[in-house]
Amino acid sequence: MEGVGTSVISHANTKTPAQPNVRHLANFPPSAWGDMFLSFSLDNSDMLRPWPEEPKEQVRQLILDPRMDSNKKLNLIYSVHRLGLTYMFLKEIEGQLDKLFKDFNLEDYVEVDLHTTSINFQAFRHLDVFNKFKDDDSNTFKESISSDVMGLLGLYESAQLRLKGEMILDHASVFAETKLKSLVNTVEGNLAQQVKQSLVRPFHKGMPMVEARLYFNNYQEECSAHESLRKLAKLHFSYLQPQQKEELRIVSKWWKDMRFQKTTPYTRDRVPEVYLWILGLFFEPKYSLARIFATKITLLLVVLDDTYDAYATIDEIRLLTDAINRWDISAMSQIPEYVRPYYKIVLDEYAEFEKQLAEEGRSNSTLMASKEAFQDIARRYLQEAEWTNSGYVASFPEYMKNGLITSGYNVICKSALVGMGDIVTKDALAWYESHPMILQASESISRLQDDVMTYQNTRGQSVTGVDAYIKTYGVSEMEAIDELKKMIDNAWKDVNEGCLKPREVLMDLLAPILNLTRIVDVVYRYDDGFTFPGKTLKEYITLLFVVSLPAIDM
Repeated sequence: MEGVGTSVISHANTKTPAQPNVRHLANFPPSAWGDMFLSFSLDNSDMLRPWPEEPKEQVRQLILDPRMDSNKKLNLIYSVHRLGLTYMFLKEIEGQLDKLFKDFNLEDYVEVDLHTTSINFQAFRHLDVFNKFKDDDSNTFKESISSDVMGLLGLYESAQLRLKGEMILDHASVFAETKLKSLVNTVEGNLAQQVKQSLVRPFHKGMPMVEARLYFNNYQEECSAHESLRKLAKLHFSYLQPQQKEELRIVSKWWKDMRFQKTTPYTRDRVPEVYLWILGLFFEPKYSLARIFATKITLLLVVLDDTYDAYATIDEIRLLTDAINRWDISAMSQIPEYVRPYYKIVLDEYAEFEKQLAEEGRSNSTLMASKEAFQDIARRYLQEAEWTNSGYVASFPEYMKNGLITSGYNVICKSALVGMGDIVTKDALAWYESHPMILQASESISRLQDDVMTYQNTRGQSVTGVDAYIKTYGVSEMEAIDELKKMIDNAWKDVNEGCLKPREVLMDLLAPILNLTRIVDVVYRYDDGFTFPGKTLKEYITLLFVVSLPAIDM
């Protein structure tokens, strides 16, 4: 729900008091894909063929090569990271970075160019490496770097990693972005594509799987510096695409078999978009089960959201909320007939997965956390519906307290953990439940990014955090929007800090939080890309599941 509502799956509701038994029917655009992904048939040979070890071993040896210059080594590791291959060489890369970090000497960077310096910063976060590019008198960046396009790109990408108080990176972000915008129409070829892509969405705020494909397409020189790396990247894409298309087929078939478009025709039909969203959390092959489960639960969340926000009367919402919190098939008799099939599907899906976990001898603690989050969001949706029904605009603090839950973030994150296996220990789940800073910051971005976009596009048609901020603090629309944007910017800094070493939990457990934050930026930076997925998400789905992969020349 939106305004007083969801960001992860958002749209608008009315500001004015509602009549208790009047339906507010939305008119959502139909799916852009129809049954396209139902027809995909996985050739088992795609998945069963042996993974060619030679290119992988060659890249491993490159990473470990003691003769390679340290800056060349960092450039190699940077390319491995940008291509989405880091998970294959975690131990080797950690070892090399630890060694290079111990050998770091600021004097070695006196003659190093801005682009190489930026890559070093992204690896080691030594802010001092940028001092030589600043003017001592004015404390601004030197005009002499204004024409260094690759250097400016590196500086701009580095600035996305800034923390609170890092003024040099705040200045770097503004300086590099301004200069790149002035140069974008003067460069050609791959360099032009690199600049355009970074200005639209810096790598750090992009979806990893898409960014890997774009890096391969736009950074051909870097990818070709080592033939084994280029070959491994191609093999990796060709290995992942069939698996991901098969996962998309599975959830598409499930959606159709559950007959949501018949029983709840008012809901948004967004299966590929939701799957893409979950793929953004983790693309590694071992998380296939986690992606399928999290996609199903998120689709169920979309239906719940649209039922509350776009169809059900306030009386029906109260009954459904009570039934979800009872979580018992006997509660089905108390809810409207049209929503009974949906209620049964929710209970059945969780029961089926609980059975599957039991058969595998695994704990169901993460599943219970997902279920409780699902129940909690229903209660928060009801709160929003009650506010809307009475015409009440919440104060900003109470809006945010409720809105962080109705962003859908908690349900999606907890559901993602369910299929991640043994790394989600009791302590790791307790860490999630403690609501650490990185989680709070990511939820805030999820809530506020959508609110700003919704307010700017619907003005007055829905209640958002902007409305709540204006009401609470008596400021203008522009002041409220500026303040929320500052909150988003500061929250990103907290997300960045939460990923730094020493970490409280494994990076594998932080990655879904970071990546969900990135997906929110992808979907909501320029428009409501979920309800109206006509541009960014359509381009991403086409790139990953429709466009043919680059030919493999072994």
